[in-house]
Amino acid sequence: MQRVRQARVRVDDRTVAEIGPGLCVLLGVAEDDGEEAVRRLAGKVARLRIFENEKGKFDLSLLDTGGAALVVSQFTLIADTAKGNRPSFTDAARPEQAEPLYAAFCATLEGEGIEVARGRFGARMLVEIANDGPVTIVLESE
Repeated sequence: MQRVRQARVRVDDRTVAEIGPGLCVLLGVAEDDGEEAVRRLAGKVARLRIFENEKGKFDLSLLDTGGAALVVSQFTLIADTAKGNRPSFTDAARPEQAEPLYAAFCATLEGEGIEVARGRFGARMLVEIANDGPVTIVLESE
């Protein structure tokens, strides 16, 4: 996830989602992920203190700032590059498993009271991110 000043997703030259200040979450779903991982990860995204307080210290969460989240499904995050020069995606969840978990992640964030904008699952997207800081944090579902 990246702390952003703004972010948007375009599909076929049309903006399909955009946010102002908040987080852009690039979500990779692995085949061994499930509902518990979704709940744990969404809770962490909502509460991780990566926004600065008045003293410039990381002390505020997305919930504290009232920021939004742009959630983009990105199976390439599950790439295995250990062998050769071509990434393997065999550990990525198949679309019929990944899409419901992606939707559940977004719904769980919304249930926390966070405004959620969504990329288009399975589409070729242009993601524009104005990374603030830059601040990028990698969260694992485990």
